[in-house]
Amino acid sequence: MDKDKQEPIPTQNPVPTTESLTPPALLSPEPSKKSHKKELIIPVALFLIIIVVTSIVLIFHRTTNKTASTVTVIKTTKSLTTSTPVQGLQLNFNKNYGNKYINGLLPVGDGKYSTSTAQVGSVFTCPTYAQNLSGSQGGGAFTRGPWFTNNNTEYDITKKVQVHGSVVWQASFTNTLTGTTRTIITNDLPNNPTGIFPIASSDPAYAYDRNPNSIQAQSLTYALSSTPTYGTPQCMGGESGVMLTGVALFNAFDAGGRDAGAWEVQDSCDGHPDMDKEYHYHTLSSCIKDVSVHTVIGYALDGFPITGPDVGTNNILTTSDLDVCHGITSEINLDGKTLNMYHYVMTEDFPYSLSCFRGTVIQPPNLHKQ
Repeated sequence: MDKDKQEPIPTQNPVPTTESLTPPALLSPEPSKKSHKKELIIPVALFLIIIVVTSIVLIFHRTTNKTASTVTVIKTTKSLTTSTPVQGLQLNFNKNYGNKYINGLLPVGDGKYSTSTAQVGSVFTCPTYAQNLSGSQGGGAFTRGPWFTNNNTEYDITKKVQVHGSVVWQASFTNTLTGTTRTIITNDLPNNPTGIFPIASSDPAYAYDRNPNSIQAQSLTYALSSTPTYGTPQCMGGESGVMLTGVALFNAFDAGGRDAGAWEVQDSCDGHPDMDKEYHYHTLSSCIKDVSVHTVIGYALDGFPITGPDVGTNNILTTSDLDVCHGITSEINLDGKTLNMYHYVMTEDFPYSLSCFRGTVIQPPNLHKQ
C-alpha cells in the first residue's frame, strides 16, 4: 500500500494515559490479522498480474520481430537465387585495363560488319538490314571532317565539331517492372538540351554534315524481358536499345555503313535526329555523367542492361576487353539490387555499344529500324 494514504497520526493532544482512555464500548474494533492480510494480498496480486502481462507483451514483441527478420532474409535469398546465372566473359577487378584512348585518337570502323558471324570489333548484322548498308553515301555527312587522320584510319574526337544550340525539351519517360517484363515508355525527347536541327547554314558543322531533319516527339514502347537469358549471338538491325535519358540507341553505322561516330556531326550530347525526326545516339553520350561499369545507363532490345566502361580512374574498358557482342559479366546495380550478371558496355571506340544480341530480341518500336 502507498504510505502517503495511511491514517494521519494525531498531534494536538498528548497520548492519553490508561486512566483517561475512552471506554472500550466507544472504541473502534481493532483490525484483525485477517483484515491486514487482505489489504496486502490485493496490491501484491495486482503487481504480479502487471508483471505477467508485461512479460507476455515483451515475449510477443520479440517473437514478432524475429519472424519479420526471417521473412526479409527469405525474400533476399529468393531474389538472389532467381537472378540471371553468371555466364560469359568475366570482368577482372584486379586488372588495370588502362586508358587506351586518353589522347582522343579513335579507330574508324567503316564497313566493319558481318552477316555470318559475330566477332570482336565488328557488328553482326542481319542480312535484310545489311542490304541497306550499300557503302554509298545514303545520307549523313557528305564529306570527311578535318578530324580524320593517319590515312583516315583514325579520327581525333577532340577536334571534331559539334552542332550548335541548346534546346530544352519536355521529356516523358517511365521504366516499370511487372512480373518478368520491363516496360519502358518514352517520347524520345532527352532530359538534356540538344543542338539546333536542321543544322543551320551558319553553323560550322554545316560544312561537313547538312542534316536536314528536325527533332520531334515519338511514341516508343519497349516491352523488354527483365530476366533475359544469355545465349549464342543473334544478328541485329539498326536499333540497339534505349537509354535512361529517354533516347533511342542505334548501332555504330550511318545509312551507308560508315562509322557514324567518325563521320556524322552530332550535338554536344552526341545525339541527332534521323529522317523520322527520331533523336538518337550512336555513341556514348557525354551528357551521361555516371559511366561506371556498375551503373545501368540503358537497356538493349533483348533486355540485358547497358553500362558505362569505367572500372576506376584511368581504368577504362575498350572493345578489345569485351566479348563478341560488346559485353562482359560483372557486378551491377540493377533495380536497387547488386547482381553479378552479363551486360553490354558503352565504350569510347567502335562499335561503341552492343554489336550483337545475347538474348531474345523484341521488335523495335519503329519496325523499319530492325
